[in-house]
Amino acid sequence: MKNKDMKDRDTDQEIYETFLKDSMNEINRKYSLSEEDQQKIVKIGKNQARLTNIMISIAILLLIIPAMTLMTYSYYGFGGRADKLIDVAANTIYVTEPNMSLEEMEIEDDIGFFSMDILFDVYKRIGKEDYKAGDYDIHFGLDNPTKVKKNYTLERPLPDTPSPETEVLIHPDAILRFDPKEEWNMLSHLPDGTVAEIYVSFTALMDPDKVRQLIPKEVDLRWLAVDTGLEAKQMNKEEQPITAIGYPAQIDSTTWSPFNGNDQSNEEVFMDILSQLSKNEEIAETVANKNLDIPERLKFINKNGINVYGAVITGPTTELRKLQQMKEIRAMKVGEVKLWNWK
Repeated sequence: MKNKDMKDRDTDQEIYETFLKDSMNEINRKYSLSEEDQQKIVKIGKNQARLTNIMISIAILLLIIPAMTLMTYSYYGFGGRADKLIDVAANTIYVTEPNMSLEEMEIEDDIGFFSMDILFDVYKRIGKEDYKAGDYDIHFGLDNPTKVKKNYTLERPLPDTPSPETEVLIHPDAILRFDPKEEWNMLSHLPDGTVAEIYVSFTALMDPDKVRQLIPKEVDLRWLAVDTGLEAKQMNKEEQPITAIGYPAQIDSTTWSPFNGNDQSNEEVFMDILSQLSKNEEIAETVANKNLDIPERLKFINKNGINVYGAVITGPTTELRKLQQMKEIRAMKVGEVKLWNWK
């Protein structure tokens, strides 16, 4: 009897398992997916995941961009950092580019991600008018100028890289590498109804005030080249060519010019600018694209005072020709020439 009961239970177990198996098979036949459908589902899942990642990335960027922009503006605004960089660039032009100026009101700045671009025009005074001489585009990565584009529109631009062979302002003790007679001859053949810019080099070092007294009132003294102890050899200690440095000879009445005569003489402003550039020499040399050696030259001037060896003069061509008779002038180079505008 017991064996029969056990046999019946085994039979019931087998029937139950068979029923369960048949039911599962029936469910699988009804609801199973083909391989193609399974691939479609996987593909849809991947696309949805990719789209989700893209949307998350865009959302993060939309949050990061304003944050980075705000941080950049804060960086350049903190302590007047942007104004300082613009000031260094502008002052570099005034003391390294003879008879060159710029209008601060026209300086543009464009803030990027931890970068800033400064764009401005430069001008030359020929006769009685300021003519656009070109433009600068300076890119700063944080505080460092990484790219400087100069576009000069002059007819007789000075070389980008100075050398003893191309220098136009010559120290009394430096070798004269061009024939001044050819330059005076060129000036004599210019039409009388023109104004011109000339670079004159003196036979000896002179005090700035003496130079102002020396130059006739019929022409304008525009820029003074200062002896800094390196001009005689036209090289620094590393035997690299150096550029002339100097400052405007006249007061600039425009309020934005550092040489506006409000509180200091031009000589005092010049010394202040050299002190500023000595602390920012890397920026100044990149902007000028020239060897400046400002600390060494500033030390020399502090010890020996300001002495002038050359100047830029502009005026009617007929009046400039008369300067050839001055024994104090050793040499001359012709610069820019324009139609009559002398008032």
